[in-house]
Amino acid sequence: MKIKAILTGATGMVGEGVLHEALNHPDVEQVLSISRKPSGVTHPKLREIVHADFHDLSPIQDQLSGYNACFFCLGVSSVGMKEPEYRRLTYDLTLHFAQTLLPRNPGLTLGYVSGAGTDSSAQGRQMWARVKGQTENDLLGLGFAHAYMFRPGFMKPTPGLKRVLPFYKYINWAYPIMRRFLPQYVSTLREMGLAMINAARLGYPKPVLEVPDIVALAKK
Repeated sequence: MKIKAILTGATGMVGEGVLHEALNHPDVEQVLSISRKPSGVTHPKLREIVHADFHDLSPIQDQLSGYNACFFCLGVSSVGMKEPEYRRLTYDLTLHFAQTLLPRNPGLTLGYVSGAGTDSSAQGRQMWARVKGQTENDLLGLGFAHAYMFRPGFMKPTPGLKRVLPFYKYINWAYPIMRRFLPQYVSTLREMGLAMINAARLGYPKPVLEVPDIVALAKK
């Protein structure tokens, strides 16, 4: 199966990593990157739309047809943010994007980057985990041909990429130890990208993928 994918979040660490794997994968034919600012990446497979307001996709919606996968890697940190604003930038924005894609791409496979510790009950004490949980639940209920929620933990950055979160530079030394003794929490960013691609190519028996699922799917 040849993949024509829409990707969001290319200017963040996860999105850059997934984009890198997609552009280098033989089964990915085309990538449309949609971001608020240019990614700085050029490639024959890549087309880019710079669009500032993800809450209003009407100016670009006619360009969002003809795709069979979406790698939704856009996200914000909840640090210092109150719940209404975090919900607007996480739940509202993501659901609006998904609802815009669905009628234009009825056979599309959606991959959404959530996070380890997401609360599927959407009722827990941690604000970010509740919001992410509700986002996952409602994405799964929209009616996509296939939808997968990815919950990565610690991800070893891909060498050579530019958008590594600063704290990773100080804790990368711990990766081999964590991979050995805490494998349920640790993957590489490359495995994250390959898992998203393989979900679109091959599917997966579970709609919510924890770190061990991500690692297993990356190997297929």
